[in-house]
Amino acid sequence: MAIDLTALRAHFPSLGHGLAFFDGPGGTQTPRPVADAIAATLTGPLSNRGVVSVSELNAERAVAEFRAACADLLNVPAGGVVHGRSATQLTYDFSRHLVKEWRAGDEIVLSRLDHDCNVRPWVQAAGRAGVTVRWIEIDPETTELDLEAYERVLSPRTRLVAVTAASNVLGTKPPVRRIADLAHEAGALVYVDGVHYAAHHLVDVPALGADLFVCSPYKFLGPHCGVLAGAPELLETLRPDKLLPSSNAVPERFEFGTLPYEMLAGVTAAVDFLAAMDPGTGTTRRDRLARSFGSLHEAEQALRTRLEEGLRGLGDAVTLHSKAADRTPTLLMTLEGRDAREAQRHLAARDVLAPAGSFYAYEPFTALKLEDPALRVGLAPYNTAEEVDRFLDGLSSFL
Repeated sequence: MAIDLTALRAHFPSLGHGLAFFDGPGGTQTPRPVADAIAATLTGPLSNRGVVSVSELNAERAVAEFRAACADLLNVPAGGVVHGRSATQLTYDFSRHLVKEWRAGDEIVLSRLDHDCNVRPWVQAAGRAGVTVRWIEIDPETTELDLEAYERVLSPRTRLVAVTAASNVLGTKPPVRRIADLAHEAGALVYVDGVHYAAHHLVDVPALGADLFVCSPYKFLGPHCGVLAGAPELLETLRPDKLLPSSNAVPERFEFGTLPYEMLAGVTAAVDFLAAMDPGTGTTRRDRLARSFGSLHEAEQALRTRLEEGLRGLGDAVTLHSKAADRTPTLLMTLEGRDAREAQRHLAARDVLAPAGSFYAYEPFTALKLEDPALRVGLAPYNTAEEVDRFLDGLSSFL
């Protein structure tokens, strides 16, 4: 099991500019097959969906292939795949769908570890409905969620638990299945933000225990859009506000207006690209995805170890805040006496892109009293050991 990194990198036109991209948690670079699929679909022939002309059938095929590809990636039925403009938009939409069933006195449980896209929509919906918000707190020593405290805030009044599968700043991967099992025992639905997680691990929505799972293809080599997955039978119970003539079928009832068929084709191409990263044999696309993600995990772990060892060599000048036992190859750090934005500019001048900020992670930054801005370094499938060394050399010259 291995990824030919030279062959993989040859598919990314942007890498030819000599830049070392460590900004993958904010959005990865795009391989040529994804761009080609978008262009080919957009230039058609293409019309609105239908069953008469070739242009209508092309649109139908783009939708069907998108749902099938996401079903393989997430291990869900194709009928449970919903397209959205972004994970934020989908979460806002589903907060409005779900709040219709909430009543004053109900409760929801949110996580201090989460990106604000899995916090603010729920807080705002709860405020409108008179629903109480309770929290899963972070242990500042481990940057992991306090699950004992979580069990205490669950009650028969809990309607929803929203939690990330991986922190977009710290990389922390909480035990989502345990969190979900406890939530289900209380009778609550579980909404999982898998945006950061899906970039590094093959997702299995049922195994995670998620009732609704959201991710963003542009974080795993695809175009800018969002995907929500859920069991079709659960989606059947939700009644969104919609135009009267529009389809009431699941999942179409949650997709408002004409779909961007070219973006859907790009997502399909991204999933196929991921499945081919390790070109070994596999009976199904899901099998090939499992092989490729297994190889990717090994490669990213080796680079993360190299990166962390190099950062330790810089001594007390760097404080690394990513320290959970189970986490993605994403590191958040602050620099003693130095402004992280200045470090970002220093690195960028050396063609090394590592962004500074708080990255919409309002709750983790507040709960852990993290310095804003902080420097974030995230690995993606195309990163190399030489690039890691370039980052370390550049940061060392700044300190």
